[in-house]
Amino acid sequence: MKLKIVFSIFSLVWLSAKAQLPYGFVYVDDEIPSIKVELRYFSTNNFTGKVVDGYTDDVVILTKQATKALKKIQKQLLEQNLSLKIFDAYRPQRAVNAFWKWAKNVNDTLMKQEYYPNVAKKNLFKEEYIATRSRHSSGSTIDVTIVDLITNKELDMGTPYDYFGPESWVSYEGITKQQNENRMFLQTIMNKNGFRSYPKEWWHFTLRGEPFRNIYFDFIIE
Repeated sequence: MKLKIVFSIFSLVWLSAKAQLPYGFVYVDDEIPSIKVELRYFSTNNFTGKVVDGYTDDVVILTKQATKALKKIQKQLLEQNLSLKIFDAYRPQRAVNAFWKWAKNVNDTLMKQEYYPNVAKKNLFKEEYIATRSRHSSGSTIDVTIVDLITNKELDMGTPYDYFGPESWVSYEGITKQQNENRMFLQTIMNKNGFRSYPKEWWHFTLRGEPFRNIYFDFIIE
């Protein structure tokens, strides 16, 4: 009930003039037109195998502060013929709820071989791959990789995005030297520009001093 009250306050008081975004949020491609986007949960190419509830368009939404930090990173990468590629950013709470519901259905293993081949689906909660709350819903967390603009290919990070397993941990040693260097390059440029990393997912970063910490928004992505 408390969360619902918080959402009501934000929706009534902090409503943006543009496209029903709460005040403090922006469309990232409006601010950084060169950034690449592949919003995985707006497709079937994700661990659920379905378009996820709350994703109705292939657009990226973040807080203004997180976007400002990303803009600096993108500028530095472009100077090296590289670009950020965004897999996920702001995530509605209803999408997190959909992940929770999916994880409880242990018979739905359509994407197991690609995303969690070595983890029993019944253990996804216990091993903290799925949770009932996500930093993404606070609007300053982003999942990213780096693309080489010469080849238009993603740098090899050793695992696919959203791979459930220790192979995705930043410190995992069972990858090649080049894969490790790519991971460290991503970690370094993100960390130096205001983000903190998550040790168990090489792609996951949250803005330090995020403005809406522990507030979980649920407006749809459109």
